[in-house]
Amino acid sequence: MGGDMMPTTSKQKAGLTERPAGYADWLKTLKSRIHVAQQRAALQVNTELIQLYFEIGRDILDRQDVEGWGAGVVAQIALDLQKAFPGMKGFSRTNLLYMRAFAEAWPDFSNVQQLVGHLPWGHNLVLLTKLKDRNLRLQYAERVKMHSWSRNVLTIHIEQRTVEREGKAITNFETRLPAEQSDLAKESLKDPYLFDFLTIDADASEKEIENALVAHMTKFLLELGAGFAYVGKQVHLEVGDRDFYIDLLFYHLKLHAYVVIELKTGEFKPEHTGQLSFYLTAVDKQLKTENDTQTIGLLLCKSKNRIIAEYALSDSTKPIGVAEYQLTQSLPEEFESALPSIEQIEKELGNIDDEQ
Repeated sequence: MGGDMMPTTSKQKAGLTERPAGYADWLKTLKSRIHVAQQRAALQVNTELIQLYFEIGRDILDRQDVEGWGAGVVAQIALDLQKAFPGMKGFSRTNLLYMRAFAEAWPDFSNVQQLVGHLPWGHNLVLLTKLKDRNLRLQYAERVKMHSWSRNVLTIHIEQRTVEREGKAITNFETRLPAEQSDLAKESLKDPYLFDFLTIDADASEKEIENALVAHMTKFLLELGAGFAYVGKQVHLEVGDRDFYIDLLFYHLKLHAYVVIELKTGEFKPEHTGQLSFYLTAVDKQLKTENDTQTIGLLLCKSKNRIIAEYALSDSTKPIGVAEYQLTQSLPEEFESALPSIEQIEKELGNIDDEQ
């Protein structure tokens, strides 16, 4: 027999060696690069798909407008494409009609391609079917890109009219905050705030509403909007040997500012701004650091008289916003989202039975 032989380990049998110094960090970086490359590839595939869908929809529109093709031809196109590309999804008659509607909605597709052309097809269908107004579609598309909303989250925001309510609160920010902060602060507030996710009576007390909001903090933060971080409720402040308690305290990550929210179950009254101003001063003196900007206040009332609120805020030296809240969503009919069905789209194309 020869000399002693070292036993072969499972790693050696598999051709593996001990990891050298720095290997773990390098592998982590490599994985990250691969992940980014996969995302870019997926984005590129999606962009090409949306471009293809637009071109198909535009071609159908052109053929129908110029050559007089009837609506019934869409069913034939679907059948022929499905036969030609049996492994490719997306060529159903319904989806072809959506492609046509998509091309009709964006006749200047090259101008909006960097926005809607990069959204998944499912997101585009939500924008197409739930919104009539072009500008609103673009605004919601921007929010999707900015906040990476899923299709379900986008649907929720459209149904709750999030964009339409942004920046609608009555504020004095233009005169009480620096220019670079006032616009962002104003856009961060809404009117009204919808608390229809709370299962409480319409005549609930301020304490009951406060407790319910904290119990549903995830949905409350979603309603407040991007940038808000929860700090606490009934936050204790001691001023002049007396105890005071803030209803709700948040911190806005983009504004780098504390946001004090006070709930009022009745109509807005001018004296409410005095109490809130006191809280803002206390937070500025006791909690605010040199890295924070000026503390902002938000009064949430069950109702308000706009003129009274504007007068009251003009006299306040602190940045304050006033908005209403609704425990149940009750929107005017003219503001409700349009939900055209595929049948309605077909009707606009003409009487299919007559064309066939």
